Amino acid sequence: MNFLAILTVRNEAAFLLEWLAHHRAVGFTNFLVFSNDCQDGTDLMLDRLAGMGQLTHVRNDGPYDKGGIQFSALKQAGRMDIVKKADWILTLDIDEFVNIHVGDHTLSALIGALPHASAITLTWRLFGNDGIARYQDHPVTETFSACAPEVIHWPWRAAMFKTLYRNDGTYQKPGVHRPKSPRKDRLGAARWFDCAGRELGDSFKVNRLYSDYGRPLFGLAQLNHYVLGSAESFVLKSDRGRVNHSDRMQADYWVERNFCTDQDISIRKMAPYSAPVFEALKQDPELARLHQNAVAWRKDRFANLMRQDEYRALYTRLLMAPPSRPIDAPTARELAGFARKERKTPKE
Repeated sequence: MNFLAILTVRNEAAFLLEWLAHHRAVGFTNFLVFSNDCQDGTDLMLDRLAGMGQLTHVRNDGPYDKGGIQFSALKQAGRMDIVKKADWILTLDIDEFVNIHVGDHTLSALIGALPHASAITLTWRLFGNDGIARYQDHPVTETFSACAPEVIHWPWRAAMFKTLYRNDGTYQKPGVHRPKSPRKDRLGAARWFDCAGRELGDSFKVNRLYSDYGRPLFGLAQLNHYVLGSAESFVLKSDRGRVNHSDRMQADYWVERNFCTDQDISIRKMAPYSAPVFEALKQDPELARLHQNAVAWRKDRFANLMRQDEYRALYTRLLMAPPSRPIDAPTARELAGFARKERKTPKE
């Protein structure tokens, strides 16, 4: 079976080999990767990996459509043969790792557990910073284990998902969180399931981006989202900018995601399968050189940013901020009520 992962990256070469090795071990057979505006050699690493037959690399250097960099990449992807020929498709980011809990922990096992699914929602589990200040060249999945609780009530963004979907023609375009452009004549037969094994309602077939929070969602699988990383890495993310937005990541973004109440090391069960792939990639002299160059680039870039008041202030705030406290269910319901009232209030 042909499982395709679609990825967009900028200045992420230091993390690319781990991400690729993990997702090969999980069962992805093909990778379509778009890069843009890279200063750390990510594009050169992707060229080398493409030459080795590991993935397909497309430079996405613009101009971009109104939706932004990632939307422009996915629009290109929808026209490509590698996408049209895929049996199953999942769009991911470099800080997202598929973590399957059933069978042999592969995509085939997940689909085997949900044999009638047209689409499976992989809900984020947010992994916090856990007080780690400096970036180190060490696997992300081994560095970070502090995370949000499985049952979380707020913010709703903590329950967003990415969609693994069957490429059977029901949806005509890949999207960031979910497939797009459904065919009305096929939509009625589509069946969506979450990773607790529940069949989902019609809203998920059309436009939903987040799971029903406040209940367990990870029984079969989850999407480990290492959204913050070290404080040093977060400063570099802020410098890079958000992929579909012009604004920089600031301390409020950090507070909404820095949950560290629980521990989850379940993804490490994949290490016996992903580590040999990772080590084999690092044995290639060109990939090894590009990886070390990328690590050095991150260190140099951070040092340069610390000479600027704005970034030094951001780094200081991150070091001072405590882990975020999950909000209880009654307060979350109150916040949701405020949000609904705001949407109903006409603007002056």
